[in-house]
Amino acid sequence: MLRKRLIKGEEKQMAQSKKMQLVAPADGKVLALNKTSDPVFSEGTMGEGFGLEPDNGKIVSPVSGTISMVADTKHAVGITTAAGLEVLVHMGIDTVGLNGRGFTMSVKSGQKIKSGDSLATMDLKTVADKGLAKTVMVVVTNSKEKLEGLDLVEGQAQAGATVATAYAKQNKKRSKKKDFDELATTIVANVGGKENVNSLIHCITRLRFTLKDEKIANDDNLKETDGVIDVMHAGGQYQVVIGNEVTQVYDAVMKQLGDNLDAASQTPPEDDGRNPLSRAFGNLIGFITGAMSPVIGVIAASGIIKGILALLTLPQLGSLLNAKSTVYLTVSAMADSAFYFLPILVGFAAAKRLGSDPIVAATIGGVLAYPQIVTWGQSFKQMFEIGGFQFQFLNYTYSIFPMILAAWMAKKLGTWLKDHLPSYLQMIFNPLITVLIVSAITLVITGPIIQGAANGIADFINWLVHVSGWTGGLIIGGFYQVLVIFGLHWGVVPLVAQQIAGSGESALNAIISVTMVSQGAAVLAVAIKSKKTNIKELGIAAAISAFCGVTEPAIYGVNLRYKKVFISGLIGSAAGGFVTGLMHGSMFGFTGSLIGFSSFFNAKNPADLNSFYAFLLSSAVALIVSFVLTWVWGYNDKMTLSKKVEKKRKPGTY
Repeated sequence: MLRKRLIKGEEKQMAQSKKMQLVAPADGKVLALNKTSDPVFSEGTMGEGFGLEPDNGKIVSPVSGTISMVADTKHAVGITTAAGLEVLVHMGIDTVGLNGRGFTMSVKSGQKIKSGDSLATMDLKTVADKGLAKTVMVVVTNSKEKLEGLDLVEGQAQAGATVATAYAKQNKKRSKKKDFDELATTIVANVGGKENVNSLIHCITRLRFTLKDEKIANDDNLKETDGVIDVMHAGGQYQVVIGNEVTQVYDAVMKQLGDNLDAASQTPPEDDGRNPLSRAFGNLIGFITGAMSPVIGVIAASGIIKGILALLTLPQLGSLLNAKSTVYLTVSAMADSAFYFLPILVGFAAAKRLGSDPIVAATIGGVLAYPQIVTWGQSFKQMFEIGGFQFQFLNYTYSIFPMILAAWMAKKLGTWLKDHLPSYLQMIFNPLITVLIVSAITLVITGPIIQGAANGIADFINWLVHVSGWTGGLIIGGFYQVLVIFGLHWGVVPLVAQQIAGSGESALNAIISVTMVSQGAAVLAVAIKSKKTNIKELGIAAAISAFCGVTEPAIYGVNLRYKKVFISGLIGSAAGGFVTGLMHGSMFGFTGSLIGFSSFFNAKNPADLNSFYAFLLSSAVALIVSFVLTWVWGYNDKMTLSKKVEKKRKPGTY
């Protein structure tokens, strides 16, 4: 009775999951199907599966299910699982001619069986004496209808040990809302529960948790969860990589966390066990990520609109749109608004990350973007003079770093005022004092210093990339996507924005753009070449995402798990970066990859198409090199999908 209950429980679990484990049917060496000697099996005619060279004749069931067939010649057994997979266990090659000699069956048709239970005994000597191969074949015969894919671990294995994972197609599709809620439940449980969460933000592809104790989070469970691409420890954050549906998953997780995230818990812990330098670096990366990631989408969209406007004014296309027309100016205002009021957006996002008042921070951002302040800043109007040193207004539209520091100061000052002002004065005087003091400090001291330094660094890097030419393009192109693995690319995003704000262009971003194209081309090659349904679907979706400027689904979903694919992408992006640097290409907008083609048109000089030609040529080179290299060297269906990669910890991680 207990045994029957166990079997029923396992069947129910399989029926509810897309994954099913297959175990070794005997002690011996597990082989990929294509390495077996029978062409009917090795070419996949019978379906997906694997072979095993047995060390002894004790054959066990690779799955749980019902015995659907026992061959009269006793050399083969069919098993139907609760998920509907039809699994054939074929003992030996061409052993049907033995007419049952050398085989003793332990099961009969209709019998329920559990994974690892005895199926039969095969006399290896009898098989060998007849000059036949003793290979045991395990094949899912209805793979095309029922199987999305199968991952295999080759090598020596013991009977009953898990050696493969089958991904079964599900007939019933649940609503996306329900799926997100279920996924959110799994994520919250495996990060240590609500009580272990200090804060949560998200970027384009990742949920970024700040946990009280990362050690109690269950990385392995999350990595094996459908809907989760990977898990990382980086930048002082516990990052769960979701992909393109991160917003829906974030909303579902936040609904479950509810009021658990109060304002006091949003800031990183003061003492988390790391050394001060590591903690400071991690908090800085986390702060920049929190301030920038929520506004990246609108900046990217605005950049595309600006590029399209530049395209429509090109003389080569007959100047389809007049730059002084009402339509142009109106649409231009839509595109410019995100950049013009960037201090407000960054201030709001930074305050949310810090757990301070976002309205107060946004108001300080409004001071920096106030039209009169902007006008004075454009003409460097003098505020006052002390000892011959002139204090001038600066233009803070498009700026990021001054507002990030201002948000931090507002948080500190606001907290101090909460502790020292009477409660009946808090509502009015706390924001009043905070806005006045922080705005004044930013306009007079920190803003000019940070803006000057940021512009200087941005201009220097732009100059360095231009001067280094192909060398800089080759090196940056070859290694930039490695930063994405650790989430450290967010430290580059504000720098690119600063370059565009200061000089109107970014040579660095032009190189970064081609690295996205390259990883997309690599995963596209996998999707087209593979005959596995799950790999095709994941690869095509990841390629589209990469060509739209988001490479994480490609990197974590496929490329890193087949390491040669990722390396092929890096080689392709190095080649593309080489061409970009050689042609001194630059970008005049923020959005990269193929979707960002319009960012390579120079609105200030529409006749200059050098950067656009550099984009076309470098993208073509990256596409061809990455695609071809992946096709001929980086991937084939015989490769075994590795487990999701455990990332090395970098400074700022714990």
